Amino acid sequence: MLSLALITPFLAGQNPPDQPLQLIPDGKDLFVTNCAGCHGADARGSDRAPRLAESSRLRALSTHDLNELISRGIPSKGMPAFDLSVYELHAITAFLRSLNAAPPESSAPGSPSAGMQFFFGKAKCGSCHMVDGRGKPVGPDLSVLGRRMTPDEIQAVLLHPGEHITFGYQLVTVRLRDGSSIRGFARGRSNYDIQLQDLQGRFHMIEEGQISAVHDEKGSVMEPLAARAEELQDLIAYLSRLKGVEPVPSGASTVDRRSEAPGIEFSRILNPRPGDWLTYNGNLSGNRYSELTEINATNVARMAVKWVFPIAHFGLEATPIVADGIMYVTGPNEAFALDALSGRPIWQYSRPRTRGLVGDASLGTNRGVAILGDKVFMTTDNAHLIALNRVTGSLVWEAVMPDDPHLPYGSTVAPLVVKDTVIAGVSGGDWGIRGLLACYKASTGKRVWRVWTTPAKGEPGYDTWEGKDPRYGGGATWLTGSYDAETDTLFWSTGNSYPEGYDSGGRADYLFTACVLALNPETGKLKWFFQFNPHDNRGWDANQPSVLVDTPYRGQNRRLLLQADRNGFFYVLDRTDGRALLVEQFVHRQNWASGVGPDGHPQPLAENSRSADGMTCPALATNWSSTAFSPVTRLYYLMTYEECQPLLRSPAGHNPPKQQEEGGKKFLRAIDIDTGKVRWELQQIGLSSDWEVEAKAFPGVLATAGGILFYGDPNGAFAAVDQQHGKPLWHFPTNITMKASPMTYMVGGKQFVAVAAGTNILCFGLP
Repeated sequence: MLSLALITPFLAGQNPPDQPLQLIPDGKDLFVTNCAGCHGADARGSDRAPRLAESSRLRALSTHDLNELISRGIPSKGMPAFDLSVYELHAITAFLRSLNAAPPESSAPGSPSAGMQFFFGKAKCGSCHMVDGRGKPVGPDLSVLGRRMTPDEIQAVLLHPGEHITFGYQLVTVRLRDGSSIRGFARGRSNYDIQLQDLQGRFHMIEEGQISAVHDEKGSVMEPLAARAEELQDLIAYLSRLKGVEPVPSGASTVDRRSEAPGIEFSRILNPRPGDWLTYNGNLSGNRYSELTEINATNVARMAVKWVFPIAHFGLEATPIVADGIMYVTGPNEAFALDALSGRPIWQYSRPRTRGLVGDASLGTNRGVAILGDKVFMTTDNAHLIALNRVTGSLVWEAVMPDDPHLPYGSTVAPLVVKDTVIAGVSGGDWGIRGLLACYKASTGKRVWRVWTTPAKGEPGYDTWEGKDPRYGGGATWLTGSYDAETDTLFWSTGNSYPEGYDSGGRADYLFTACVLALNPETGKLKWFFQFNPHDNRGWDANQPSVLVDTPYRGQNRRLLLQADRNGFFYVLDRTDGRALLVEQFVHRQNWASGVGPDGHPQPLAENSRSADGMTCPALATNWSSTAFSPVTRLYYLMTYEECQPLLRSPAGHNPPKQQEEGGKKFLRAIDIDTGKVRWELQQIGLSSDWEVEAKAFPGVLATAGGILFYGDPNGAFAAVDQQHGKPLWHFPTNITMKASPMTYMVGGKQFVAVAAGTNILCFGLP
């Protein structure tokens, strides 16, 4: 029976101690009832689930981590979520921790500083292992070794390494059918393939048909440590105190954390090969257009699923990137490295979700990673920017983007790499933050600059906030920007003002919300801006893709920026100065503007924008998901939405909004950039009328030189049409609402198309 005396403090809302000994007996009973069937009565594992006793992985988890793990489960690995009371949860966690005596704060004798010098010097440990980003990622990362192992256990591994092989680092030699062989670690392995990491840190994704033989080697590539007693003592003192990377609130890190592993140079990101997909949109221009042609209109009907990878999140929005045969993709506060040929995982990084967040960040939304050198970069739900080593998946540095932890900041954005820096933004604009965009040195995590999207007193734009304090005025930056190397300009869009729909009664513009900003990437200094919705009172932010195109336009070669806005207008801007060259309506129903002024801004109709029935059209003409431009067809492709909605702030005396007679409709549209007219459209049949749910699920598009446009049908199909006329060519029923944008890549001479659908990453290819 569970002890009432122990339950009482929980009912009173008190927090339990970190390792309450009194809870262990009850926790053991709960373990037997809930967990022993899979993990074994002695918690030493079975054919259904791994061991939980004397587990270095479990030992490294905090009480909070364990609570989250048990509550959420790991659906992708067959572990269900457990609906336990607060008391039961902490009791079972206390029992599990009792099976894994965590190393105390190390008091091992010796000099940690001398041990560090020995590690990176005479002992040459850094030639195989990394600590906090230093060293070479050949063997396991040791940055959190002090949380996983006791000093005695560390000594045992140092002196007898062959008896302590880390999972995923079994030494093998693979003999290939072409007569060559590769020696390294089997990071992942099945009857059908092997993910081999050679002893220089490079990955080799090897399929069954390429393999002649695999020789499993006994022991370890690591030799027993030869050291004097004092050196061994100092080394253990150093290793046992390693607790991992700490976040830097000011982004002030100055330690160069580049490893010796092969990396992805910026020149390759700037000019990607046709089979590469090294950024969120595949290239820095933001145009999701690929030069690959293997999959084309003549054979796309034969395309089939090649593999599936599940991630425990109800609605993934991430776009994978692929570099050298490795796919990197994110879920809620987690990142995965996968074999891009088979989808088999190589490593996973994860951390618990942050409590108390709001908006998309609270849901675990994350749109992907960036890559540069030896690192991949992602944002966390609480607006931290982190760098992971791309070979090991270990945390290298962590920077906190906002200063004020009390404001509802979050982050869902896929970062963008420019030169030797990484740039990311924040979410939370609908809840009252001061929007920002921050740039960091990729090698160190040191902040280079930070730009605020709402001005402080005395700054440019402050006088455009009449009747309203801009300090917490929104302007979130949660969608990945674009970069033009020729003019060395960074383009980033901003969200709506806060409160959403606020109307001061004047003509305040609320700069710099609902804008695209053109910035100097070295300093963050503003070059120009274009505000799509001055004095926005409808919640129309500008977080839509900014697609950069160089093409002849109206008789001369121009550098263009293409963007379709939520207000229902398609814009062609000269990206050298922000001048509007064309603004054209792309939705059928629009009642808020009479036309377009000479400055390129639609002209609001006061009487129609507050119509008699209290409705405004469009409600949300488009959204954040990817768009694409084909240089062959000269068409710009996007998903659009036809719907009206009640005004967010209806004026006094107006009638209440009427219920609409029919629901909204989605259309896949192709816009001629020369005229702004819709060339063709394809209605998405069967869309729910609940626009609050369905309208926000905007799957993106992908265009290829094979003449195909891939997109996610909002009703649960992944589909392909021809770019010229919108003729349907192929579809696959996923039967789940899709939110993400597709991408394509080439590995082993074969083209693949991948997309996130619901809780899965789906990869398609030809037979």
